[in-house]
Amino acid sequence: MYEFIEGEIVERSPAHLVVKAGSIAYLLHVSVNTFSNLGTSETAKLYLHHVVREDAQLLFGFANKQEREVFRLLISVSGVGANTARLILSSMTPAEVSTSILSGNVVALQNVKGIGAKSAQRIIVDLRDKVGKASERDDLFHPQDNTVREEALSALVALGFPRKTVEKSLAKVIQGEEQSVEEVVKGALKLM
Repeated sequence: MYEFIEGEIVERSPAHLVVKAGSIAYLLHVSVNTFSNLGTSETAKLYLHHVVREDAQLLFGFANKQEREVFRLLISVSGVGANTARLILSSMTPAEVSTSILSGNVVALQNVKGIGAKSAQRIIVDLRDKVGKASERDDLFHPQDNTVREEALSALVALGFPRKTVEKSLAKVIQGEEQSVEEVVKGALKLM
């Protein structure tokens, strides 16, 4: 229903922002990641997700479309509500969440307050295919330098490795720190 809001930040905390757009101010629930990404800027463009409940209508704001997409995937899991998804995104970056799901890392998800073993396993089982398809579709969950990633992918596929296997290995190897193509290829080869 709502795509984004752009305006002046008139109030801020790690859990919410009040953004004035025109002559109306909106309360947006945000993750710590979004709050950190905004820094001290006085204006912002935030992507929105509107939640309608029996007792409330809530707006959740995200610094980018990738975080909003991960949020939407998380709330599609039975037993994971909007506040739980926001808590997960406050504890982990969207890339870390998707990497944990793709690699089946239950422990990483369990480290989030309020997520037990069963919830973590349900998230992984329900979202593994969806996250895999999304990352194949548009590299949504890999905000790292795509040139290095694409060169490593091309090199490994040229060596005869299946594309899906290579992509899974690269997701584990590329963890945000800057690496050369050679380092990424060597790391991926060790995992295959």
